[in-house]
Amino acid sequence: MARPTSTARRELGGALRRLRGERRAVDVATALGWSESKLSRIETAHTGITEADLDRLLTLYGLPAEEPERGRLRDLAREGRVRAWWAPYRSSVPDPYDEYLALEADATLISQWEAQVMPGLLQTDEYARAVIETGADIEDNDVIQRRLTVRMSRPERFFRKHPEPRLDVVLDEGVLLREVGGRQVLLRQLERLLVATGQPGVEVQILPFEAGAHAGLTESFLVLEFAEGTRNPVVHSEGLTGGHFRVKPEEIEMYQDAFDDLRERALSPEESRTVIAETRDRLAR
Repeated sequence: MARPTSTARRELGGALRRLRGERRAVDVATALGWSESKLSRIETAHTGITEADLDRLLTLYGLPAEEPERGRLRDLAREGRVRAWWAPYRSSVPDPYDEYLALEADATLISQWEAQVMPGLLQTDEYARAVIETGADIEDNDVIQRRLTVRMSRPERFFRKHPEPRLDVVLDEGVLLREVGGRQVLLRQLERLLVATGQPGVEVQILPFEAGAHAGLTESFLVLEFAEGTRNPVVHSEGLTGGHFRVKPEEIEMYQDAFDDLRERALSPEESRTVIAETRDRLAR
């Protein structure tokens, strides 16, 4: 009888951790071209592993192809794989984004600082398309549409989880004025943002220009936190070459402190809602 998915993943994760032995996780991940977060999620049973990735990992660990243990681990991996909702779109989704989607699916709290664009979970479809078309090094309209479909499926799947997750956002005031997709697209996006401010589990604060220098000047980022006792927080930030993950405790603490600083400097949620509405009305004239 097949094991439950979670049981198979835990058994596989424990076996892979033992096979890793004294090797540092960062060294193993680097050798395979993975992030350390990916290896951690496999070892802690938070995600499954493909047969191809498992074979590469076991080869790195020196487990012979004819070894019976290899077949057992393949069986565990097959039992532990769950079809992710975005699986049909994986060919159009870069690996770092695939990893982010897996983390977002498990997160119970996301604390996000954004200085350039609206948070992905709060974007309208036309605003999201403008962001994707500008940032993606692609010309295939089908790929753009598939990425857009993934982007617009995320909010429903994130907010419908139980227990109810939280999204805490600090947004630079400049984002309210940046005409991504044009003024009319921005106006409809501001209306969507206003609706979000009244949505359960969502808190939006605006960091005004008057706040001056602050801890988030160098990059936008978000901190993902998970159910107690499951896994440690993860920081994600975007760069020109893709997403970056940070999992070291000292780095996590630094970003959490930075987010706390941003929240203290930002307007209250009520004041922020007023600023969003006033900006929308001013641009609509």
